[in-house]
Amino acid sequence: MNDIRIVLVDDHALVRQGVRELLETEPDLKVIGEAGDSETAVGLVSDLRPDVVLLDVEIIGDDVTTTVERMRTLAPQSQILILSMYDGPQLLRRLLALNIRGYLLKSAGRAELVAAVRAACSGDDRIILGVSRRSLAAVHAPRETASLSAREREVLELTAMALTNAQIAARLYVTEATVKRHLSNVFAKLGALSRIDAVKKAIEMRIIQPPRGPGGRPDHR
Repeated sequence: MNDIRIVLVDDHALVRQGVRELLETEPDLKVIGEAGDSETAVGLVSDLRPDVVLLDVEIIGDDVTTTVERMRTLAPQSQILILSMYDGPQLLRRLLALNIRGYLLKSAGRAELVAAVRAACSGDDRIILGVSRRSLAAVHAPRETASLSAREREVLELTAMALTNAQIAARLYVTEATVKRHLSNVFAKLGALSRIDAVKKAIEMRIIQPPRGPGGRPDHR
């Protein structure tokens, strides 16, 4: 049997060390790279093309959905397993739409994690989920009509103007982390997979107006 090559992504070095030691007690599992931020992680996955990526949902840099999208584009054969502290249906729904291979809580035991890594490389198309029944049921439940807060609409309107997170933060006198949190909430409420998708859906649902171009005309770029 060939070794299963793994890249670990978590912003806590001690967590990575613990997971590495746990996995490498198995003769067929080999950790070939580690990263603590999204940019390094995407570069490693692109260069090393691992069999499995163990990706924490909260790392420095891009939102986890953006990170997954980039990895899927650069290394489509790599199977992505999400590790999370949170058992939330909204994030799970968004990640499943991006074709992750599985979603496990960090409370999972050693046997469950090892089995998930092996299952990800088994050749079938099963989704590996280690979440509560309530969360799983909510993923398949009909979505309620999106209702954005005033601040979320404000952030989305500035996003529609092609402002970066840093520019939005400066405009609203908040931190970039706050902007990212608002955008994450917007993505979840709209079922959007990216900034462009969120803006498009919000305009279609008449939550925000199209950005204005020169002369006050709607900018349809």
